[in-house]
Order: sequence, then structure tokens, then C-alpha cells
Amino acid sequence: MTKYREILRLHSLGINQTGIAESCGCSRKTVRKVVNRSKELEVKWPLKAEATDAELEKQFFPEKSTKEPSHKHPDYEHIAREMMRNGVTLKLLWNEYCDECRQGRELPLMYSRFCFHYQKYSEKKRATMHIPRKPGDQIEVDWAGGTASVIDRDTGEIVPAYIFVGVLSYSLYAYVEAFFSQDMENWIGAHVNMYNFFGGATRMLVPDNLKTGVDKSDWYTPVINKTYHEMAEHYNTAVIPARVRKPKDKPGVEGSVKVVSSWVIAALRDEKFFTLEELNREICFKLNTYNRKPFQKKEGSRYSFFEEEKPFLMPLPAASYELATWKQATVQFNYHISVDKMQYSVPYEYIRQKVDVRITKNIIEVFYRNTRICSHKRLYGHPGQYSSVEAHMPEDHQKYLKWDKTRFIEWAEKIGANTVIVIKSILASYKVEQQGYKSCMGILKLADKYSLNRLEAACKKALFYTPHPSYKIIKNILTTGQDKLLEVQQKESSGLNEHGFTRGAGYYRGVRS
Repeated sequence: MTKYREILRLHSLGINQTGIAESCGCSRKTVRKVVNRSKELEVKWPLKAEATDAELEKQFFPEKSTKEPSHKHPDYEHIAREMMRNGVTLKLLWNEYCDECRQGRELPLMYSRFCFHYQKYSEKKRATMHIPRKPGDQIEVDWAGGTASVIDRDTGEIVPAYIFVGVLSYSLYAYVEAFFSQDMENWIGAHVNMYNFFGGATRMLVPDNLKTGVDKSDWYTPVINKTYHEMAEHYNTAVIPARVRKPKDKPGVEGSVKVVSSWVIAALRDEKFFTLEELNREICFKLNTYNRKPFQKKEGSRYSFFEEEKPFLMPLPAASYELATWKQATVQFNYHISVDKMQYSVPYEYIRQKVDVRITKNIIEVFYRNTRICSHKRLYGHPGQYSSVEAHMPEDHQKYLKWDKTRFIEWAEKIGANTVIVIKSILASYKVEQQGYKSCMGILKLADKYSLNRLEAACKKALFYTPHPSYKIIKNILTTGQDKLLEVQQKESSGLNEHGFTRGAGYYRGVRS
């Protein structure tokens, strides 16, 4: 689905349509249509949280028309590479291109148009252009090719340290830091430290197509890593990756990497460091010298140009970005998901659905189709703990949570004293009180079928048999009608007490009936 929210956000930052298209993985035409449509409907950033991409699509384009078939253009770079091989001709490549189009049910170009477009591509292939950068426009980032080293005090092992380089494209002011690995945690941490070092952020961030920043290295539609994109959104910047094998897309960092290799890595080759902190302190000293070194072909230095650029940087957020990792989980039948062996509840409507989970040091957030549906405070300690929210449960499960000893006894008091004794006896007979809830519920529910009076009578009769009657005993008394016999006997005994035993006239005549 088109990223309508992201397009509007980047447009509000002043990013051009080409940059937005590259960042969002869509065409410039799509960007233009979305922007124009938003102006017509007077929809502006920031948007409300409930304005999802799906809702915006319904609002902007309620009746999306199918695209008319168009001719498919070939991969001209692939053709240029193939033309360098012996025996390969344009006619051969055109035939192969036509076969691909037929398999994909697409319209191919005629041979004359095929040759025309390739000729135009060849004429422009070697053309280069200097793109003037504006102050505060973009930062270029990458890992340096070479490594420094740290010596382990205990084993004497030489541990490689990888060098992160970030360069402001306008002033070429650089930031350098060493890390023990190139994983996501260090990649994000390097960016956070870099922004703090510069004292601001730029509108664009240009990384290489490395895996920690880009999930899919595609020429036209690179897919930005979700955590990396989230960090960029926190600093209100746009991630626009450089094209694969196109170092001219980020000449600032490419040139700085070479200089850093000589000014930092090579200069420290004979020095020994036993901690990463020692190495980074020395790198900071070398970096300061490098940034203040005068340019060879123009006046000033990187630092002096940075002083001019600094007012144009965007202010940093009040708090630095907190690293978050993402994973997918399936909601279980008990409406919980498992994260690091801990269980977190999700609204029961999402049972068996796959959800995205955002994990930070303190918070667990759950998203369904890019919409947050719940969050929990992250659990630590022994595995198997549960964080459950009552509102996430079905209605009958919520009622069960509200039952306790007091409520069962209050219910029994409305029936009779014998029922109260039975309920208290059952609750006291279990080691864990909650184990008796089902039996208590079963006994009290018998009143719905047999009446309150019969249940009270059955409890009284059961107490004659045992001081600890069970649900099964009381149900059998009601089923067999023994509680009615008790009622009859009580009436007979009460009748005898009221009227006494009277001898008839026959008794005195000696006649026995």
C-alpha cells in the first residue's frame, strides 16, 4: 500500500518529489497525485493518529481506476554490461527482452525504439553533475572500510573496532566513532551520538545500502529498515539511501572515509588501546584536528563552514531516540503473545492474527497493520510472567476475574444459612482459594434449576451426612428429591408437636385398627 502518511510528512519537511519517491518506494507520479489530492481536500500534516494509510486511500482515491497498459522499458544498465561481452548484439538482447515481456504479459518496445533509448542512455552514461548542497540539507553516513584495534587485557587478543563516519554534505564537517560490531544497536547508537555531536539534524539522511539501514537494496525502491526509519522519524528527517554501487551519490562521506583512513586509522596503527573508550578519546582528538585543518583548494576549514551551517540544522528532540527492535508474533488462543518468554495480552478480537511488536528497554507495543492496538510495561525476571489487561478479555472472562470469597458468601447469604456453611466449607477445603470457585459457582447455580428453598434444604440434608459436602453430593440430593422428603418429615414433625397424638374411641373399646 502507498505510504500516504509518510509522503505527507516528508512533503511538509520540504523534501522534493524525487526524494520522497525514493524514500517511500513509489513513483514521483504517485507522490505528485497524493500531494495534489491533499491540497484539494485541505489535508495537512500533522495528521491525527487514527488517519491510517488505508483511511487516507479511501479519502483520497475512493474509486481507483486501473492503469492503462504501457510499454515496459528494459534495464539499460544490464544491456550496457551485456554489450561488453563478446558476440552480444543489440538484436540478440532485444529478442531476449521481448521474451521476458511476453512471459510477464507486458508490451515490449519496437526494435527501433529499443535502439533509440539505449543510444540516449549511452550518451548520458558518463555524464556527471555537481549538485550544490544547501546548509543543513543532508548528512551522509557509512562504515569505513578499514578497522582499528583494541587489545584484550586478559587474553592479549586483538579485537577489531569498526569505524562509523558521518559527514555534513555542505560543510564536510565529520563525526567519527569506533564500535566493536556493525549491528543495529551500534548503528543506531552511532547516529544518536552523531546528532548530539552536530547539535542538530538535517532534512535528509543518506546511508549506503548496508543491511543495518536498508532491508532491500533495490535500485529504485529500497526498503528502509523499520527501526532505522523510526529513528529518522524521531529526528524528523528523511532516509534516502544511495544507489547500489554509486559512490558519487554520497561523495562527501566517500572522500572523508579515505581521509579518515589516513588521519585516524593509519595514524593510530602503532598505538595500543586496551578499551574502546581509550580508542574513541584518541579518535576525538584526531577528528578535531582533521575538522579544523584548512582546505587545500578553497579558503576556510570544515569547522569554519560548519559554524555557518549550524544555524540551519533542525533542532533535536527533547529526548534522544531510544533503540527499539521489532518482531512478529501470532496472538495465541489465550489472547496473549510471547516476547522473550514473557506473556502480554492483546484484545481478544486479534486471536490467531499476526502482529508487529515494538520492543524497547521499558515498553512493549503491539501493532496490527501499522496501527497500535495496545502497550505494556516490559516484564523482567523469571520467565513465564503474564501482563494481562482486563479490557482485552472476552466479557465472560472479565466476569470470572471479579469473583472472590466475599462475593460467593454474599450470594449464599441470600439463599440461607446452610448454603453459607457449605460455601465456606468448600472454600476452606482447598489449599488455593481460587480452586474452589468452580464448585461454589456450580452449587449456587443449582438454585436457577431447583429454586432457592430446595437448594437450602439440600445443603441442610448434606450437612447431616458430612461436615464437608461437595457439589456432587448436593446435586444428587436435588436430583433424587431427597430434599423434598426432608421437607415432608419436617412438616409431619411440626404437625405432631402442634396437635399431639390423639387416641380414638376404638382404643378404649379395645379395638385396634
